[in-house]
Amino acid sequence: MTRVYRNNTNWNILFLCWLLAGVSTAGSLFFSYVMEFAPCVLCWYQRIFLFPLVLILAVGLFPLDKKAAKYAFPLAVAGWLTAAYHNLLYMGIIPTNLQPCSQGVSCTEEYISLFGFLSIPLLSLLSFTIIITLLIIFYRRTP
Repeated sequence: MTRVYRNNTNWNILFLCWLLAGVSTAGSLFFSYVMEFAPCVLCWYQRIFLFPLVLILAVGLFPLDKKAAKYAFPLAVAGWLTAAYHNLLYMGIIPTNLQPCSQGVSCTEEYISLFGFLSIPLLSLLSFTIIITLLIIFYRRTP
């Protein structure tokens, strides 16, 4: 009974990772195609790391496969690092001469500010942080 419960809990953890990656992907596409916010260079890199997570995690759900976390983790960490750098640029901690967005859309463009502090780069960072945390929990729980 405990093994079945553990497997159900592990499946739920991986499902939450997939759900968060899916909602984040849908949100990213919503901002681009519905709200017509042009993504900057760093946003594109974050998408490169986020979009495959939806497929990798979905494949790992049926049947439950511990290897999905192994494949998803490097993408999530790379996305987190990119999002962290983007947030440092957005907050003005990194000088503007180190911005990769010198042409086209600025990496510091403020499109939204939910609750007065949640920006698109911060939403991305939070999403990757939660996915990484859940993947670590999943990996440690699975035999």
